[in-house]
Amino acid sequence: MKKFLTTAAAALMLVAPMSEAFAQGWNNRHDDRRGAMTMRGHNDHGPRWKKGGRIERADWNRGHRVDYRRYKLQRPPRGYEWRRVDNNYVLAAVATGLIASVILAGR
Repeated sequence: MKKFLTTAAAALMLVAPMSEAFAQGWNNRHDDRRGAMTMRGHNDHGPRWKKGGRIERADWNRGHRVDYRRYKLQRPPRGYEWRRVDNNYVLAAVATGLIASVILAGR
């Protein structure tokens, strides 16, 4: 009897993790919106704009040029300018959109 209970317990320990894996199934949903962008420079995983990234031309055109002195921002290097887009301040290269700095608005 003791041998039977030991064997049954060992079998249960082997089978239990496998049954959980089968119960989870596959997540083939293509309609999740985790990557969807929201307003104000954020998506579900954090800021859309970050240093080293690029600002899209549509966002660049939607924003307007900012006087860095008025808002106490750092002076932009040659070829860069501060833009205010959705109440966020983005310092990016005029020609390429390469982002040097971002100041995000609070949520």
